[in-house]
Amino acid sequence: MNLDRVIAVRNNKTVYRDGDRCIKVFNAEYSKADVLNEALNHARIEETGLNIPKVLEVTMINGKWAIITEYIKGRTLAQLMEENPDKKGEYIELLVDLQMGVHSKTCPLLNKLKDKMSRKIAETEFDATTRYDLHTRLEGMPKHNKVCHGDFNPSNIIITEDGTPFILDWAHATQGNASADVARTYLLFWLSGDIDGANAYLDTFCRKSNTAKQYVQKWMPIVAASQSVKGNESEREFLMSWVGVVDYE
Repeated sequence: MNLDRVIAVRNNKTVYRDGDRCIKVFNAEYSKADVLNEALNHARIEETGLNIPKVLEVTMINGKWAIITEYIKGRTLAQLMEENPDKKGEYIELLVDLQMGVHSKTCPLLNKLKDKMSRKIAETEFDATTRYDLHTRLEGMPKHNKVCHGDFNPSNIIITEDGTPFILDWAHATQGNASADVARTYLLFWLSGDIDGANAYLDTFCRKSNTAKQYVQKWMPIVAASQSVKGNESEREFLMSWVGVVDYE
C-alpha cells in the first residue's frame, strides 16, 4: 500500500491516493466507533443508488483505522467555482440539483438527524435556558425521513472529466428534515467567507424546491448550535452568534 501521495490533511485524518484507491487514515486517538459508523453510513448510502465512491475496505494501517474507497479523478465543485467565477451561478444550480437528489432518497437504517442534533445541543456551552429553548424548537420542527448529507458543500462534490458528479464524505449522514441539511450548507458558505454564495445558494434551493426561505431560516439557530461543539474557536464563536438570529417563539 502506497501512502506517498497525500490528497488532503484534516485535523484528525489524512487522505492518500494509491492508484485507483482513496485511503482515509484517521489519527490514532480517533474513535473506532466513529470510523466504523462512517463506513456503515457510506455503505448504506451506496444502496440508495446515489453516485458516490464505493467502500472497498475498512482496515488498520500502522495502528490507525483507515477507510479505503474508490478514487474518483476530477475537480471539486469548489475548485471549478474558483477557476470559473463567471459560471458560479451555474455551479450553484448543480449543487442544489445534487442536494435535492440526495433528499429524494430514504434510508431507514441511518441515524436520525433530530437525535444527533439533540445530543449535540446538550453538549454546547449555552446556559440551561438557551439549551431548553433550542431543544423545544428542535422538537417542534416537522419530522421527515429524507437522507441528509450533513456536510454538503462544493468541496465534497467531484466532477469527472466527462462531467459526472460524485458526492463524497458521508461521515455525517442522517435521515431527517431536508431544510436542516440546507441550513447547514448555508452556514458552511458563511464559514468560508462567501456570503454572496450563501445567499445565492439559499435563493436557488428555495426556488427549485418550492421551500419557503423562512422555513429554512428557522433551522439555522438549531443547526448552528449543534455544530458549535466542533471546529476551531473562531468557527464556534461564529456559529454561537447565529443562535440568537431568530427569535424564539
